[in-house]
Amino acid sequence: PQYCAVFHCRGCWAVLGDSLHLCAQEEGGLGLLVCFKVTNNVAWKDVLLIGLEGPFLGCAYISLSCRSCGSVVGLILYSASSALAYLRGLFCFFKDSINCYFLKNQMIIEASKVNFPVVTFKQ
Repeated sequence: PQYCAVFHCRGCWAVLGDSLHLCAQEEGGLGLLVCFKVTNNVAWKDVLLIGLEGPFLGCAYISLSCRSCGSVVGLILYSASSALAYLRGLFCFFKDSINCYFLKNQMIIEASKVNFPVVTFKQ
């Protein structure tokens, strides 16, 4: 209960997901919260993009955006290096694009400043 949170778009506060569907938290340059389910406020088009630089270099992905304000909030990896293969097909929110509302203490914290308990699909 202490870590039950709702994920909001940083641009318009639309609800994008929650910690009950959180399946991984990635640090080390990626800064992602990974969920297996999101709300209807998350939109994507079936257009594959290719990463040209950074940690997603050479990866094929679909961009996730907020249906309310259009802000880019994350991605879904479809083709990735073996190091990122465990993220394929999951909803990856950029921590810098979302806020977390914690239900227990009714606090809003930038997702980039939050560390949830260890949950990972990597192994």
